Amino acid sequence: MGRGKRIATWVLAALGSVEILGQWAVATPPPAAPPDESLDLNSAPNSGGPAAGVFSTLGRSGYLLGNMGGLRPLLSKYGFSLGLSETSEVLGNVTGGSRRGADYDGLTQMVLQMDTQRAFGLHGGTFNVSGLQIHGRNLSADNLGTLQTASGIEADRSTRLWELWYQQKFLSEDRVDVKIGQQSLDQEFMVSQNALLFVNTMFGWPMVPSADLPGGGPAYPLSALGVRVRARPTDSLTLLAGLFNGSPVSNNSGDPQQQNPSGTPFALNGGVLAIVEAQYAYPALGAMVDPDAPEPLAGVYRLGMWYDSENFADERYDAAGRSLANPASDGIGRSHSGDYGVYAVVDQMIWRDPLDEDGDRAISFFTRAMGTPQIDRNLIDFSLNIGLDMHEPIPHRGDDTVGIGLGYAHVSEYASDLDRDTGFYSKTSYPVRGGETFVELTYQYELTPWCVLQPDFQYVFNPGAGIPNPSSPGNRIKDEAVFGLRVNITF
Repeated sequence: MGRGKRIATWVLAALGSVEILGQWAVATPPPAAPPDESLDLNSAPNSGGPAAGVFSTLGRSGYLLGNMGGLRPLLSKYGFSLGLSETSEVLGNVTGGSRRGADYDGLTQMVLQMDTQRAFGLHGGTFNVSGLQIHGRNLSADNLGTLQTASGIEADRSTRLWELWYQQKFLSEDRVDVKIGQQSLDQEFMVSQNALLFVNTMFGWPMVPSADLPGGGPAYPLSALGVRVRARPTDSLTLLAGLFNGSPVSNNSGDPQQQNPSGTPFALNGGVLAIVEAQYAYPALGAMVDPDAPEPLAGVYRLGMWYDSENFADERYDAAGRSLANPASDGIGRSHSGDYGVYAVVDQMIWRDPLDEDGDRAISFFTRAMGTPQIDRNLIDFSLNIGLDMHEPIPHRGDDTVGIGLGYAHVSEYASDLDRDTGFYSKTSYPVRGGETFVELTYQYELTPWCVLQPDFQYVFNPGAGIPNPSSPGNRIKDEAVFGLRVNITF
């Protein structure tokens, strides 16, 4: 999936309570425009009206099209904000894979939001609609055969509705807010802010839900109808809970993106996906800090759990108890009711340059672990992401970031045993899947405030966790070295 980690546009603060339209880093699909803070387009760069010239301040504006000939301030006057961006990339493998080569893929996203207070005086309301135009090819499907796909924007070509929701804040200091409508969970749940730098999909929407939930779960480029409640009982603690349709598609057979090509079926015929998450931030939002003491190293910690009441097929046995690899089997896994998983996420700054007056030059650590004990119905029973980011790696390049990260996915015992059964019944040396690991090194370079270049390198060990090479049956796909360049443009 792609969910979809993110450069040159919207940076979400760790708790999701302060979100500012600004710089966008894409590792899963770009996050939707911030629901809590609408951009004041009257103060946007190049907002002097058509006479100022759409392209007159390209070197300084945060937008390629400036104020769009006056459209941005006009929309802002009536409470609307418009975001438009393009992410384009070329990725290619020089070793391994079922074959070698390169593919281009791209994503255009448009987000329109309405601030109800500015529009008609209702405090705390936000209406959001976003759409995706996905183009190009999919290197992971064409060449790599990996579980942890190389790019967070890879998906079937389509033009689709993504999210459509309304959010309302309540109580003093907006301590509670409720969001209802079609939502993509990778925008709020299971998120590691520091991981959003990377290109690989799994630094956005992780491997366990991607492989185990119906349709890959309600994450880029899919979404599901539901309701999400967020509460902030203290300045340090935030609680999230949501109930969503159990699948983002009405028919769980085949390619879910083909089953829902436009994003408009609004499936409600499935089970229920329930998810809860607790977030703890240090220091607390707005906490008083001793001006004479060193600024504390900020951290955010998340614990969560999801449960899906849909039916799940067994990874090894059919309804009669025969192995699915047995020629006498009907090939349909016996049905299990419900599935669940648990996860933990850590984002922690570990170093700040004491000589940097702005405090931008810093190193942050992240890790995210997720697992499920129900190995009979899940392809992946454990996944892990871990890495380091460094902001301003080169002095006076304050908008640049470099990062190194690792992802690991473990195939469940039932799925591995099916591979052994396949070898037994076919009387061949059939590879047995185990685990897949990749490392990624990436650098975001701000060419202009509206254009960010991101060279990227990934190396995959045991692609597909050891799946057979379709070009050489009986042998695994060899390790892969993948090089790429991503370009993010904010219009």
